[in-house]
Amino acid sequence: MRNTMIDVLPSREHVEWADCEVGVMISLDMPVFEPEYSFREQWGYTPSAEKFNPSDLNTDQWLETASKAGAKYAVLTAKHCSGFCLWPTKAHDYHVGNSPWKDGKGDVVGDFIRSCEKYNIKPGFYYSSVCNAYLDVDNPGLVRSGIREEQERYNRIVEQQLTELWSNYGKLFEIWFDGGYLSKESGGGDVLSLLEKLQPGAVVFQGPESSKPLRWVGNEYGHAPYPCWGTNDFISDSDGIHSREDLCGNPDGKIWCPAEADTPNRSRDKAFQSGWFWKEGEDHLVVPAEDLAGYYCDTVGRNCNLLLGMAIDKRGLCPDKDAGTFAEFEREVKRLFGHPCARTSGEGDVLEIKFDRPEKITHAVMMEDISQGERVLSYKLEAFDGKDWAEVAEGSCIGHKRIERFPETICQSFRIRCLKTKGTPIFRSMELFNANKSTL
Repeated sequence: MRNTMIDVLPSREHVEWADCEVGVMISLDMPVFEPEYSFREQWGYTPSAEKFNPSDLNTDQWLETASKAGAKYAVLTAKHCSGFCLWPTKAHDYHVGNSPWKDGKGDVVGDFIRSCEKYNIKPGFYYSSVCNAYLDVDNPGLVRSGIREEQERYNRIVEQQLTELWSNYGKLFEIWFDGGYLSKESGGGDVLSLLEKLQPGAVVFQGPESSKPLRWVGNEYGHAPYPCWGTNDFISDSDGIHSREDLCGNPDGKIWCPAEADTPNRSRDKAFQSGWFWKEGEDHLVVPAEDLAGYYCDTVGRNCNLLLGMAIDKRGLCPDKDAGTFAEFEREVKRLFGHPCARTSGEGDVLEIKFDRPEKITHAVMMEDISQGERVLSYKLEAFDGKDWAEVAEGSCIGHKRIERFPETICQSFRIRCLKTKGTPIFRSMELFNANKSTL
């Protein structure tokens, strides 16, 4: 059954973002240097800027590690909830310029950008505008005093700092708003105008619908729902700060806003700060590479990008255990999906692969050409053993990538049969794999 209406297409930047598949979120903030600090329990206090003094900070090591993990983009927490800024902002005094690190002459953000260029990784910035302990601001970006003049002052600081970040470090690939942002109409700063003026080409996590938005997958456990459509009718409410009601998206949605799954690389339930930030003695809580590969299948394999946390230690380095596991993760993904038994591409409701001799198959990986929209709405995968066709899997959303796993199947031919579509399906590829076969 075919519906010829294809209502919404992704931007060029959305397609480029989907092709990246894996990114890292690099986290460094005051709790690394003062682990007893908990801003919601200590309002009115923030650790002194003098506490920020990593002995061996090396952004090249961060981005080399990201590259070895197979990441194609990286998001740096330029300012997390403490309010401490990793660049010498002119908006207030709580920043690296007033720390002993590099005698106050350093700029972590600038170093990060240069390392991204060196390792050919696309840069992004995390900036929490809805929470700032130094300025006594909490979700959703409101000063705790409720005083209008203080709110206006905070709004101007947000605008100034975003102008610095979005003007002084070149073109950004992704902008990350944790919890969205407080819109101008709801009493916040004029973030939208700055975005349109300074970084119109960036994809924006939990950003305004008029930008190139990304939506939250709904959890921090490396697991996307299925189906996970790239389109929806809304991202969040008008403030951009509340969770979406429909985590699966909507194949008939009017907004292209694919999901991104952010997850720490240390235990979400057991590690310090939910695994996003480093704490001494927690190396045993690093998520094993095999589990990270499972995250890949449950996110990238469900039409969603995977953003892995990278906790930086008090030396200013990605710890050895974490770095080694990132590299093992990339090797495991390549073991699973680096050596297809067969590959094809094409257009139409049926796409078939025929073997010269029977092959054992455990995975099928399908990719649509999403620049032409998500056209497949339901499908069946079938294997031919020489006598009969047998169904091995069925599904709905394919989008950028769908990974199907099934019991080892011996087949002479393999096909996808599309049951419901929007227009003619256009497949970038269909690849078949045997994960039980050694590729070493």
